[in-house]
Amino acid sequence: MGAITGTFKGFGVTFSHMFKKVVTTDYPFKPPVSAPRYHGRHILNRHPDGLEKCIGCELCAWACPADAIYVEGGDNTEEQRFSPGERYASIYQINYARCIFCGLCIEACPTRSLTMSNEYELARDNRQDLIFTKEQLLAPLLEGMEQPPHPMRLGDSEKDYYVGALTNPGTSAGAERSPMGPGRYQVEEHPGVTFPGAEQAEQRSAAAAGKGGKA
Repeated sequence: MGAITGTFKGFGVTFSHMFKKVVTTDYPFKPPVSAPRYHGRHILNRHPDGLEKCIGCELCAWACPADAIYVEGGDNTEEQRFSPGERYASIYQINYARCIFCGLCIEACPTRSLTMSNEYELARDNRQDLIFTKEQLLAPLLEGMEQPPHPMRLGDSEKDYYVGALTNPGTSAGAERSPMGPGRYQVEEHPGVTFPGAEQAEQRSAAAAGKGGKA
């Protein structure tokens, strides 16, 4: 009797799905929209004048349970200034072959330099390409921003930057919910570096143009 009951229960699951609406995702031409708080690719944010928010403190690397982040701090000088204050990240790398997207790194960041976007297209053919460098993680320059190194434009000390962060946040305002890619922001040109998502965006645009031409 128990076997017969189990059989009917199994067929019940099958028949219940037969009458449900089929959901088809046209990926990669129409990728699904992720949840607003989805933990995707990291972003190194900038101040409104273009200076980097990262101060090279390495707290994100210490907080990472997967040892996926590597940071080397450098000293700012009046001739070569990349961030407010004394230090900046001269080397910043995230190994996405190790990253578990837990978000502990962004919790540890004292300057809200590190946030997470909705970008999830991170698959690569080569494991070496999964190690994202600082140039790939830095937020693109928005209108009014200047490529570092340059002097501080928002005040005479780092206090002027971080006290006014709530009213003048730079790229960290909603960056964790912003798709970072061509068409959204102005992408910086880095020799030998391909911006994450650029190839996929070009393929989607070409496919959409092709469909429009055929129609």
